[in-house]
Amino acid sequence: MRPLTLWRYEARRAGWTAALGPPVAVALGVAAALANPLPGDANTARVLLGALEMAVPLAAGVACASLVGRDAAVELQLTAPTAYRVTLLRRMAVTLAWTAAVAGAMAVALIVTGWWARWPANHGALVGQLTWVAPTAGLSGLGFAAGAVLRSPGAAGALVSTVWAVQQFFGAAAQETRPGRLLYLFATTRGAVPGDWAANRLVLLGAGAGLVALAVLLLGRAERLVHGEDA
Repeated sequence: MRPLTLWRYEARRAGWTAALGPPVAVALGVAAALANPLPGDANTARVLLGALEMAVPLAAGVACASLVGRDAAVELQLTAPTAYRVTLLRRMAVTLAWTAAVAGAMAVALIVTGWWARWPANHGALVGQLTWVAPTAGLSGLGFAAGAVLRSPGAAGALVSTVWAVQQFFGAAAQETRPGRLLYLFATTRGAVPGDWAANRLVLLGAGAGLVALAVLLLGRAERLVHGEDA
């Protein structure tokens, strides 16, 4: 199979969740800012950046959670020359590349129009991209690892959504301890202890990478992927 054809196939196999999730997340964020304008440009900018920090990572995390368990005949996949975990990593790469393209386009639009700078805690046009990159990495890694452990797209997606919701609605409690602050997903638009933002972003990136590594390790065990078999 030619490389371009292969990547197109993997993009299709990633599913509609991966294709529609990021643009829908961005569209909802923009619609929220337009439909319910808040007093002051800073508040509107916060809503727009919040779409990048909150909605886009959730869409990516749920999409990555749906990758494991989508193939009806996984036994055939396991007999292919290419390891099944490599196939899943390709699908994850396609999912995250599309997410990055959508989020990056929105970020550029906000920078060009000046809305990015209107949020005081924007952290600049370059480093500030960690606003969406870090939580996207964290939730995507969690989703992929949950899929590998649970082998159920629905259960893995529910876990990602639950973690997101807990941090969304109990943000103050999450930031009462140092570990909670370092793993907080919304440090740019919901606030962070002064000096903790950079560490928070780096920890989320590291956590995402570690969870992907765990998933790859688990997916190397063929018996975990065959339904009806015990891990």
